Amino acid sequence: MNESEAAIAERYRLMSPQLNERQRRRFAATEARTFGRGGIAAAARACGLAENTVRKGLAELDDPEPLDAQRVRKPGAGRKRVEDSDPELLDDLRKLVQDDARGDPEQPLLWTAKSLRTLAGELSERGHQAGKDAVAGLLKTKLGFSLQSTRKTLEGTQHPDRDAQFAHINQIVGAAIGAGQPAISIDTKKKELVGDFKNAGREWHPAGHAPKANTHDFPSMADGKAIPYGVYDIANDVGFVSVGIDRDTAQFSVAAISAWWQQLGKTTYPQATSLTITADCGGSNGNRTRLWKTELQRLADQTGLTIIVCHFPPGTSKWNKIEHRLFSYISRNWRGRSLISYEVIINLIAATKTSTGLKVYARLDDREYPKTEVSDEQLAAVNLVSDAFHPEWNYTINPSTN
Repeated sequence: MNESEAAIAERYRLMSPQLNERQRRRFAATEARTFGRGGIAAAARACGLAENTVRKGLAELDDPEPLDAQRVRKPGAGRKRVEDSDPELLDDLRKLVQDDARGDPEQPLLWTAKSLRTLAGELSERGHQAGKDAVAGLLKTKLGFSLQSTRKTLEGTQHPDRDAQFAHINQIVGAAIGAGQPAISIDTKKKELVGDFKNAGREWHPAGHAPKANTHDFPSMADGKAIPYGVYDIANDVGFVSVGIDRDTAQFSVAAISAWWQQLGKTTYPQATSLTITADCGGSNGNRTRLWKTELQRLADQTGLTIIVCHFPPGTSKWNKIEHRLFSYISRNWRGRSLISYEVIINLIAATKTSTGLKVYARLDDREYPKTEVSDEQLAAVNLVSDAFHPEWNYTINPSTN
């Protein structure tokens, strides 16, 4: 670099921090013009720019219609957006994520299992040229996604057919809702001690008058235990909770479903011929629980409904709709309050509402549910038809024919 180029480089070093893209190329163009012969190459070397950039700057100096002072480039200049050059890209990306999208209220089942690299790879297989950064931009600006922190949702080793089962449940539940048939999500909420025990969370009280609670949470100090079993009507955003006082058994869980049907379900769905249930793989409604299936047979016989059951794979209970559509709001509603009696618990559950229209009904189930054994003969009498896809998770129980 000769002395003249060094002088240009020093002036550019001092000025460039205050210049935008347009101003930098015009600065270089001005230096090139005053340099004379070989000025473009000299200015490019001194400023560290491409010669074509300097030439663009020279063209702008001679442009009879200069750019607006607020613009860096002419309208339409620069690289085209990937979605403009590939009109089908956005639709294909939407198809890839719409069944997986967390928070999409139109989907009966919600989950996400695809990284940016995975999505970019799948788009490439469909003939699109979009890297992970382009995919991230489209998700944010065009499809309304946002980057969120990880939550505790998986409870064990991920089953290889997890996503396939999710898609199966989504299809079954969607078909039921589309046909006007009831589809419910069920589960047992965390058991609670009844009494003056501290409950997580805070609520407003006069300064210095915080409510008092027991120092210790020993079960022996409780007035009883509350076992909330929930039934969530997916299509209508309605929750129904039976609060038990004894044991969380399959008899208790099916009794809660039966109570929902008698009090709400059969009125809401007077033409129903089937009932679709989504449930976890464990607990009182576990897929291996014999009593669960014999009790469902009893329910099918009583109601005349064909009962379709789909279980979530092991380790995925948090994806059950009832968890984030009902139980989370109940916990929020009674946060910071001691559950001093069953009456208080029932009232707090029933008072749970959301801005999107959630309604919740609650009842006390004060019956006892002793341990019950189911024989091989009783299990064999269940009119059960296993699904071809993962029959241990998906099956139908028809009313008895005799």
